[in-house]
Amino acid sequence: MKNVLKFLTFSLLFALITTSCSDDKDDVLPPVVSLGDYENGIIVSAEGGPASISFISNDFSVTENNVYENVNGEAPGVYLQSIGFNDDKGYIVSDNVNIINVVNRYTFENEGAVTAGLQTPRYIDFANGKGYVSNWGDGTDANDDFIAVINLATNAVETTIPVGEGPERVLANNGKIYVSHKGGWGNNNIVSVIDVSTNAVATITVGDVPDELFFNSAGELVVLSEGKAAWTGDETAASISKIDVSTNTVVETLTFANGEHPGQMAFDNGTIYYVLNNGVYEMPETAAALPTAAVIDLGAINTYGLAVSNENIYVTDAKDFFSAGDLLVYSIDSGNLVDTFVVGVNASKIYFN
Repeated sequence: MKNVLKFLTFSLLFALITTSCSDDKDDVLPPVVSLGDYENGIIVSAEGGPASISFISNDFSVTENNVYENVNGEAPGVYLQSIGFNDDKGYIVSDNVNIINVVNRYTFENEGAVTAGLQTPRYIDFANGKGYVSNWGDGTDANDDFIAVINLATNAVETTIPVGEGPERVLANNGKIYVSHKGGWGNNNIVSVIDVSTNAVATITVGDVPDELFFNSAGELVVLSEGKAAWTGDETAASISKIDVSTNTVVETLTFANGEHPGQMAFDNGTIYYVLNNGVYEMPETAAALPTAAVIDLGAINTYGLAVSNENIYVTDAKDFFSAGDLLVYSIDSGNLVDTFVVGVNASKIYFN
């Protein structure tokens, strides 16, 4: 009987110890691994000069200007046009020096560069393991514009695709590359559609001076066309177009009033945002008419960039284009200014890392 009691007591203790150890093990969380100092934040590029990149953490507690220079000991070119992100890499496009610096997007350590085959590069996006870069070529020549196709493994331009004048934004989607043609030094009114499997190019006619473009929830390509400005002597209306990409046809156009020329369009959570006369306007993506009143009055600033994320609207103020600019953060819900951060000279594009 004593042996039975000992066995039962030992079994009970063993079960308790095993359960306790198991529970303790389950409660241990894996260590948080940091990808780098510049993850989980806002990236602001500034054209310069000199060009620079700023970082603001998502909780706004950490800010740092001149990130690329601080890490690499040199500025990222003179005129930083844009940045494209692909997996863990960032591609910093400097148009006047015809260079794309490649960095780790979380540490901003330089990992190489595209140094040949570019001429006034503008924007980059990625598909099928390659980078597609819009190039203006010689701004005085309307017939030399192209898309450079970059082998991402070698950072070399492997081919070029001729396109119409002034290719600007580049957007990859479902085996196609969509390029808005703002016009370079002139004006244009097309969107190029490139099949990445053949490099064949089709074009879609939209309003004059198309720039920002994105895909809405219905899979339609939405394009903001600014229209020709009055100073051109041939002013035209601005518009927002929706394109059925299965047929490459414009299925809806919302036209702005004469003399209105919006810019800096963004899209988030089913809502379209754009800037007009230094006011931020918002509208549902399914709206059949343009809004009549701004939700935010930006005041007397030089609005140069717009982005939306985490219930906030982010705007860059380029100031006088020679001084340090500002990143302004507004609440979507209240429309109130949440915070202001001093960033680089000629502050331009806003990204989220």
